[in-house]
Amino acid sequence: MASVRDGVKRLAEAVPTEETQERKDQRFRKLYITPPDFKEIAALDAEFATVVQGRDLDFKDPKAVMQLSKTLLKHDFGLALDLPGNRLCPPIPNRHNYILWLKDLLDTTTYNTSGGKLVAMDIGTGASCIYPMLGCTQRPWYFIASDIDDESLRWARRNIEQNHLQTRIKLVKSKPGGPIIPIEAAPATEDVAFVMTNPPFYKSAAEMDERAAEKSLPPLTACTGAPVEMVTDGGEVAFVGRILDQSLALRGRIQWYTAMLGFQSSVAALVLRLRDHDIGNYAVTEFVQGKKTKRWAVAWSFRSMRPRQSIARGATATSLKASLPAHTEVTVVDFPVFEAISRFASRLQSAVSALETTHWEWDTQKLEGLLRATEKVWTRAWRRQKQRGMNTSPETKDKRVKEDLGFKIQIDVNLDGVVVWCRWIEGQDESAFVSFNGYLKTTAKNIYSELEEATESGMLAEK
Repeated sequence: MASVRDGVKRLAEAVPTEETQERKDQRFRKLYITPPDFKEIAALDAEFATVVQGRDLDFKDPKAVMQLSKTLLKHDFGLALDLPGNRLCPPIPNRHNYILWLKDLLDTTTYNTSGGKLVAMDIGTGASCIYPMLGCTQRPWYFIASDIDDESLRWARRNIEQNHLQTRIKLVKSKPGGPIIPIEAAPATEDVAFVMTNPPFYKSAAEMDERAAEKSLPPLTACTGAPVEMVTDGGEVAFVGRILDQSLALRGRIQWYTAMLGFQSSVAALVLRLRDHDIGNYAVTEFVQGKKTKRWAVAWSFRSMRPRQSIARGATATSLKASLPAHTEVTVVDFPVFEAISRFASRLQSAVSALETTHWEWDTQKLEGLLRATEKVWTRAWRRQKQRGMNTSPETKDKRVKEDLGFKIQIDVNLDGVVVWCRWIEGQDESAFVSFNGYLKTTAKNIYSELEEATESGMLAEK
C-alpha cells in the first residue's frame, strides 16, 4: 500500500492552462444533452462507420456497442479504450451523467472555490476503469480504484497506462470478505471527497435472465458482462449496504458516499436504511439516457454541508416522493412589485447583519447574502439564553449546544413581483432551517408593511 499512499501525495498535475476549469465544465455539461447523431459521428470516425447503418445502430450487437463507446471516448474525452469481449462495455453518456452529478454534489457542498484537486474512490472499477478516467479528464482529480477480479484489474491497468494516467489513478485489489471501501490506501492526512460505485445489479444469474426476458432481450445480447460484474450476493442493495455499514465507522472521513443503482426499488430500500441510522443529509437522483434507459443514484454524508435542492431531490417518480430528502430551498415570502425595492433590500440586509453571526456577507448587485452561525441567534429563546448566560460561569456557557449553520438569502425581482428566497447550505437540524425561514418571513413582511405605509403617507421618496 505504500506506493498507493505515495501516489496520493503526488496528486495530479493541474488542468491544462489553455482552457479554464469553468470553460471545461461547461463543455462537458453540454455533451449528450441531445442524443449523438450516428451519421455525423460515422463521417468523423472510419471505425464507427463500419458498424452503423445511416443513423441507426444495432444496440443488440456487442461489436457495435463497443465501437460506439470507443468512438465517443476518443472524440469527446480524448481517451482510448481496450476491452476483452467478456467484460462490460460502458455506455459513455450514462457514465458521464454520474460524473456530472458528482461534480454538482461537490460544488454545492463547499464554501470554497470548486473544481480543485481531490482524492476519490471507485469501488468495482471494472476492466474499463471508466469512472476514474472520465473524472480525471474533467477535473484535477486523483482516484483510488478497486476491484476484486484479477482480469478486470489487468485490463484496467492497460487502459490507465495507454491514457498516461498512472500518476492519477492507482489500482487496489479487494479481498473477498474484506473492507469494501479501500480506506487503508488513502493516507490519514488526506481527505477523501467521495466514494462511487456502480455495483452488480443482480442477486443471481437466474434473476439476470428473468430481467432480460422481461425486456424481450436475449440474455447474451443484453450485456457482455462477466458474472463477477453482474451478480453479487443480495444484489445491489446488499452491495451498497456493505458500503453503508463501513461508512458508519468512517463517517466524515469521506465527504460523500455514493452509488448508482439499476432498479428503482433499490432507492427506497436504501433510503429506509439511511433513515434507520438517522442519516438525514442524503441525495437521490435519476439519470435518463435515451427513451428507455434509466438509472438512479443515492448519496449520503455525515458532514453538515447540504447539496443544492435540484441535486438532492432529482428523482421525479411519484413512487419515490416519500424517499426524497428534506427541502433545502424555499420561497420565504413574495410581494407584488413595489417602489421601494432598494430600501427593502437594504433594511433586510441590516436586520440580518444585526444578528450575532459568525459570518455575514451581502452582495448589493445580486441582492443575495450568506449567513453562517453556530447557534440559532435569530430566536427569542437564544436571546433569553444569552441574557441568562451573562450571569453564569464560562463552563456553563460552553455547554450550550452549537452547530455549524449556513443559509443563503436572495431577493428576486421580476415583472410578477418580489420574492425572498432562502437556501439551506449547512446544518444537520432541519428545525433550524424552518426556524430561520420563520424569522426571515416575519422580518421581511414587517419591513414591507412599514415601507408601504411610508409610501402611502408620502413620507418616503425612493432615491
